[in-house]
Amino acid sequence: MKYKNTLLLTLGMISLLAACDPPLDFSEVNDTETELTGATKYIITATPIGTTGIADYLLTADNLNEGMVTTYRNGIEQDGSYRYYISHKNRFFSLLYGQGNPGAVTSYRLDQTGKLIKLANFQSETVQVNAAVKDDILLIKVPRSGNESAGMYRVDARKYQIVGQQQVNIVKLAGNGERAHFNGATQIGDKVFLPYMSIKGAAPDVFGTAYPDSSWVAVFSYPELKLEKIIRDNRTSFIGAYFNNGLVELENGDAYAFSGASATSNSKPISKNPSAIIRINKGTTEFDKSYFFNIEKESGGYHISNQTYIGKGIFILHLYTNPNTTTGPVGKFAVADVINQRFKWVTGIPADITKTTTTNYSPKDGIKGYIGITTASEGSYVYVFDASLAVARRGLKVEGGTITAIQALNY
Repeated sequence: MKYKNTLLLTLGMISLLAACDPPLDFSEVNDTETELTGATKYIITATPIGTTGIADYLLTADNLNEGMVTTYRNGIEQDGSYRYYISHKNRFFSLLYGQGNPGAVTSYRLDQTGKLIKLANFQSETVQVNAAVKDDILLIKVPRSGNESAGMYRVDARKYQIVGQQQVNIVKLAGNGERAHFNGATQIGDKVFLPYMSIKGAAPDVFGTAYPDSSWVAVFSYPELKLEKIIRDNRTSFIGAYFNNGLVELENGDAYAFSGASATSNSKPISKNPSAIIRINKGTTEFDKSYFFNIEKESGGYHISNQTYIGKGIFILHLYTNPNTTTGPVGKFAVADVINQRFKWVTGIPADITKTTTTNYSPKDGIKGYIGITTASEGSYVYVFDASLAVARRGLKVEGGTITAIQALNY
């Protein structure tokens, strides 16, 4: 096994030196496959209170429904100011947002006792998009100004090496004098779909746009990462948001796209279209013109901020606290059955929310979802959402920290 790891490290460095500039720098590879016992451990990331230079601690728990975990002398420290997380192939990836500089990427798995162990630690480009696609983690570096090319990198989720890359000119992609800024990536069938917003990309209104009432999704072949088509719609605004993928594929192959209708010009909301959900039917590369789920109308003026998929066509919608706004705190939640276009407010949500998580866990049973909620009065809890009752309640308490993500691994 030592020979195998050494070989992977050598091949990885050769591949990366040829593939990107700057190359990823492997400082450690420690991955050995083990037989699973059938157990599950939950990974909760939390920013410790009153510290500097630490992004989060990685904490583990056997149960999200009750109990307590603490950041005090516990967990695995993640350095930097901001981290984002993704799980794929039963590995947990922690990515440092380097503010334009290279960022550390660290991968973990559980050993046979349920202990979280580090597998590999390396440097990558700072990226704005990450997604699980086939056997890879797809990373995309999207420049908001200056450079007109977005870099797309395929990282093998088990070998921790770049196995392919591509560049795409985002000014040419937008085709309107602005630039396409990818908000996320979703594998649909054997392709990857990238929703994007059109932005000016120039000071003083970098994220402003002159095109607030359109939606776009770029379709790329995979693994070649060649642009095949752009899907357009004008019934709502752009899909998702910055660091927020708004496109989700269901078990039946249909994909649903979520828009907060939050486009701005000079920091002022200007979209005339409503916050809504639109659909791409299985096997097609067009929006279904017969489908339109107007969430703003159903909710009485509220806009979508994010969504958590819990399976069987059921989502927990995260909505801004106040109606007719597209910024500020997120403190309203609702259950949305996107197939049957049913909407219901969730009860049991605390009133003084200061932070909610967007990277969340669900067993995909169509009923349960686990979302981190921090309040000024109660601190940070994993809230257990029951979609069948449209009710949320406090579950696991995280002491000494603010929850930033919730995931699960098997061992």
